[in-house]
Amino acid sequence: MYPSPTSAEKLEDDSSRPRQRTSRACDSCYKRKIKCDAAVPQCNWCSHHNIPCTFTRVTRRRRKEKTETPPQRTSHLAERIDRIEKLLTDNLLRDSSPRLSSHNSPIPTGDRFSLPVNSPPLDQSSVSSSVPLHFAGRELGPVSLITGIPFLSPSGRQWVQARTGQQITFDKLSPTRPPWEKQRAQSSNSLLMNLQSQNMFDLPDRNVVELHFQLYRYSIMQRIFPVVDGALFQETIRTAYEQANVHQPGQSSMRACIFSFLAFASFMRHPSHHPERKHINAPPIDGEEFVLKAQHFIPQLLQETTTLDSLQAVTMLALYELVSGNLQSASYYGSISTSMIFTLGAHTSTFQSSAFAQSSEDIKQPVHGHLRNLFWLSYTIEKDICLRTGQPQLFSEENCDLTLPAGYVEKLYTSMEYHHHSQELPTTPIFPVDLRLSIIKSRAYSALYSFKALQKTDAELLKEIRELDDELEKWRMSVPLEWRPTLSFSHETPDPNVSMHSVMLRLNYHLCMTIIHMASSRCKSWANGQAGMMDGVSSSLALSVEASRSTLLYLEAAEHVLVDGIFWTVIFYPMSALMAIFCNILQNPSDPQATKDLGLLKTATGMVERVFLRQSFSVVEIVHIKLVANFVTELYRLAGCAVEKAWNERHR
Repeated sequence: MYPSPTSAEKLEDDSSRPRQRTSRACDSCYKRKIKCDAAVPQCNWCSHHNIPCTFTRVTRRRRKEKTETPPQRTSHLAERIDRIEKLLTDNLLRDSSPRLSSHNSPIPTGDRFSLPVNSPPLDQSSVSSSVPLHFAGRELGPVSLITGIPFLSPSGRQWVQARTGQQITFDKLSPTRPPWEKQRAQSSNSLLMNLQSQNMFDLPDRNVVELHFQLYRYSIMQRIFPVVDGALFQETIRTAYEQANVHQPGQSSMRACIFSFLAFASFMRHPSHHPERKHINAPPIDGEEFVLKAQHFIPQLLQETTTLDSLQAVTMLALYELVSGNLQSASYYGSISTSMIFTLGAHTSTFQSSAFAQSSEDIKQPVHGHLRNLFWLSYTIEKDICLRTGQPQLFSEENCDLTLPAGYVEKLYTSMEYHHHSQELPTTPIFPVDLRLSIIKSRAYSALYSFKALQKTDAELLKEIRELDDELEKWRMSVPLEWRPTLSFSHETPDPNVSMHSVMLRLNYHLCMTIIHMASSRCKSWANGQAGMMDGVSSSLALSVEASRSTLLYLEAAEHVLVDGIFWTVIFYPMSALMAIFCNILQNPSDPQATKDLGLLKTATGMVERVFLRQSFSVVEIVHIKLVANFVTELYRLAGCAVEKAWNERHR
C-alpha cells in the first residue's frame, strides 16, 4: 500500500533526524489527519476545541512478509505517484502555517493545493452491495458491480490465498470502493470558500456562454450528447440575461441550466474540422466551479414545477459526474432526471405534457423531440451507472416506450461513416452508445442480476443467457460490416474505422458479452458436478473470459485514438476485464492459456499507466489513481504467484 502523504505519521517519518520513537497523534488529530503536538494532558487541537484528548486506538506495526517468490518490480506508474506525493508533501511543509486559528479548516485553504482527507476504512458490513460476484460456482464476496471488484469474503480470501500461496494485501485487492469510482474532489471545499466571496447566483459573462454554446453546436459532441437544443437553449440564454434582475418563476432553472452547460462544456476538448468552429476562440472554463454553482439551485428545482431547463440542468450534472468518475453523485442526479422525465411524460413517445399545453405547435414539436433525446440520453446514463454500481434500475421496460427515434437504425452508421471520412457533422443524434445495446444491457440486468433473477434455477438462468446471447448476436449482425465488432478481437482482425465512437461501440459489445455469460458462474451445477449441465455452463463462462481478453486487446490496439481526459470514462472496462481474467488464471493456473493471460495482464498494466500519464489530474485525484495502480499491480503479482505455484507443484 502507498501510505497517504497527509498523515501525521508520514510527516514525522520523513524528517532527516536519526530514527527514534515518535509521539503518537491523539485519536482526534489522527482522524482529521492533522499534526498533533501530543501535549499533556491535552494537545493544542483538543484543548482549543474543548474535547477529550484520548489515545485509545489500536496501532499495528506491519511486518514485511517473506515469500519464496522474487519481489515484483514496482510499476513506473506507482513510482511516478510516489515522486508526485513527495513533491507535494515538501511544498505543503514549506508553505503551511504551523498554527491553525479556531475558524480555519484543518487543511490550509490558502495553499495552492489541498490534500484530500481520507475516510477511515469501511468495515465489511458497512459496504453496500447488491450482487455477489461468482466465478466457476464460487462466491468470492459482495460487490458493487456485476462484473466488478469484490469486497472479498473470508471464503473468497481463502480461495485466493490457496491458489497463490500468498497472504492477501486486503486494502489493495479489496478496497472500500471500486477503482473506477472516484469521490467528489475534496478541493471543492476550498473552491466553495473562494466562491462565497462572490455572489453564487450571478450569471457569468454572456459572451462566454455564447462562445461555448457555438463551439458545442459545431462539434460532434452535439450529436453524441444532445443535452440542449440549438434554438431552445438560445432562447433560455436570452430570457435568463434579459430577466437577470427580475424574480420570476423559472429563473432558478434557467440559471442552473446555464451553469450546468458550462460545466459540461469544460469537457469539450475534441477537435473539429468544421469551418465555423475554427474562428471561435472561447476562454477556458473551470467545470468544478460551475458544478458547485449549479448545485446551489438543486433544492429550489426540486420544489418548483419541473421544466425543460431543470431537466437539462440535472441531466448535464449527471453526465459531468459520470465522466468525472464520481459515480455516487452521478447516481443521485440520474435519479432526479429520471423522476423529471416521468413528470414531463418524456418516457413515452406520444406524450402530451401539461407543462407545454399552452405552447404553440411550432414550440411543441422541437420540445417534444428534444425531450425524447433527453430520455434516451438519461436511459443510456442510467444503464451505465447501474452496471458500475450494482444499483437497481429506474427505467424499466414495463414503464417506458422504447420505440427508437424515427430512422435511427438506418441513419446511425451512415452518419458515423460520413463523419469519420469527411468530418461533417451527422444530421441526427447518435448518442454515446448504440441505443439497442443500452436496451440489451437493461434486459440483461433484469433477467440475470435483479433480486428476482437471483432466485432463478440453473435451467431458467441458462435459458435467459441463451436468449440474451441470441439478441446480442442479432444486433451484431445488423451492424454494417465495416463497423461490426468481431466475436473475439485480435491484432489479426484490426478495426478499419478505429475512432472514439468505434472504441465505445466495441467496449460496450464486449461488456454485454461479459455480463451475459458471467451469470453462468452462479449455476449450482459447479458444485453438483452435473456433466451435461457443466458443458454448457463452462462454455458460457469461457465466452465471458474471452470477451474480457478482447476488451484489453482492443484497448491496446486503439490506445492512440483515446482522447485526453477520458481516463475515468474508460477505466471501468479494462478493470472489470482484468478481474475476470485474474479469476480465470486462479481457476486454471496450469492451463497454457494462463501464461498468455498473465502476459496480457502485464500489457494491460502498462496500457492503464500510459492512459493515466495522458490524464490532466489534480492533486486530490492522486488518492484514486493510487487505488488503480495498487489494484492492477496486485492482480498481476498474485496471478503470477498462482501460475508459479501450479508449475512448482506439477514438477515436484
